[in-house]
Amino acid sequence: MPKLGDPVEPIDEEAIDARLFELGAAISDGFGGVGRGITELLLAEIPELRGDEIVEGLLNASVEENVGAMLSLLGLRVPVESIAVPGAAAEYARRLAQRGVSVIPLVRAYRLGHASFLDWSMDQIAAQEKDQAMSQAITRRVMRLSFDYIDRVSEQVVTAYQSERDRWLLTQTAVRASRVRKLLAGDEVDVSALGYRLAQFHVAVIGWVPEPTKAGEGLVRLDRVGQTLATELGCTGRPLFVPFDEAVAWFWLPFGNRPEVRWSRLDIAGIDPTAHVAVGELEQGTDGFRTSHQQAAVARRVALTARPPHRVTLSERIGPIALMCGELDATRAWVRKVLGQLGTDERNNAVLRETLRVFLEHGGSYSTAAETLSLHRNTVQYRLNKAAELLPGPITERRADLELALRACDQLGSAVLAHG
Repeated sequence: MPKLGDPVEPIDEEAIDARLFELGAAISDGFGGVGRGITELLLAEIPELRGDEIVEGLLNASVEENVGAMLSLLGLRVPVESIAVPGAAAEYARRLAQRGVSVIPLVRAYRLGHASFLDWSMDQIAAQEKDQAMSQAITRRVMRLSFDYIDRVSEQVVTAYQSERDRWLLTQTAVRASRVRKLLAGDEVDVSALGYRLAQFHVAVIGWVPEPTKAGEGLVRLDRVGQTLATELGCTGRPLFVPFDEAVAWFWLPFGNRPEVRWSRLDIAGIDPTAHVAVGELEQGTDGFRTSHQQAAVARRVALTARPPHRVTLSERIGPIALMCGELDATRAWVRKVLGQLGTDERNNAVLRETLRVFLEHGGSYSTAAETLSLHRNTVQYRLNKAAELLPGPITERRADLELALRACDQLGSAVLAHG
């Protein structure tokens, strides 16, 4: 057995290459679930990276592509000089630049992600390589090459971020977006440069296109959505349109002195094939400008939680549903307790829930429910009888809970339904 201070016989580099190639394949096979773990770590440790489903999905894609590239570098001895930043990593950096997130959290994400990758890789090497000398040699190789990779790719990512940030800030639209962000934050802003009058009633809307689009196409579609909604709802002028990134936009619909909106005329399906909108309530003045946007943001969180998501989510419809999104497991259990078998995802139950919800929301009137649902009164009565058979108690009991649970099912869908 070698003693401390004894000379260590060098291991042939080709032997390290061969063993590392084998280990790389084994590590690759087991790393699928760890990529998501790194993403969750980054979101927990770096609040600036938290966002909506779209941008967090890009973060996860960036993590997975970086991990794959590092494993290729380790197992195939690809020259580090030939490594280019993965496409998803560059796109994620550009999206953060568009959203005004500082480059510092992005750089920190690479440090934390690298540390997590090393921790996991070291555990795998220790578990799979029993020869101590070979294990140490492989560990040194992994550390050296992974640091080289992170150094090279993070530099390219920062360059991509800065290029996009410069381009974004040079546009007139981005200047307007910067002013609007300051206004929403309560800062003093020269509102005359917005081209939009704050001293009026308005409704804030957040629109987004869920699928990938070509550069600029998503914003063009969302701008068209805003213009068409303004026309259909009878707005007094052009809406204020502010891109958030290339697939998400904020806009405010102006209503002048008119303190009401006919939401029945809001038809997003007839305007765009896939776009979604979250709508705040009608508010007045500068404070209302901020409040309505905050309401739209809450409505969007509900929309992104729902399965499947609604094309239109109105703030006035969600109420306490927004609070339920933070505790979906508890909400699902509560819905099942209140609705019983009616709270399961069986196909016919959706129709029964909708009928019961409309019936209760219209004061228990069979005639009004039938008119609202475009059904015969007898059909409504039949459905209500079937729904009552699935409830744990009479419809007249715990009516407030019953209405709230039905609204939760309507807004969040299968996210709060139990499996039958």
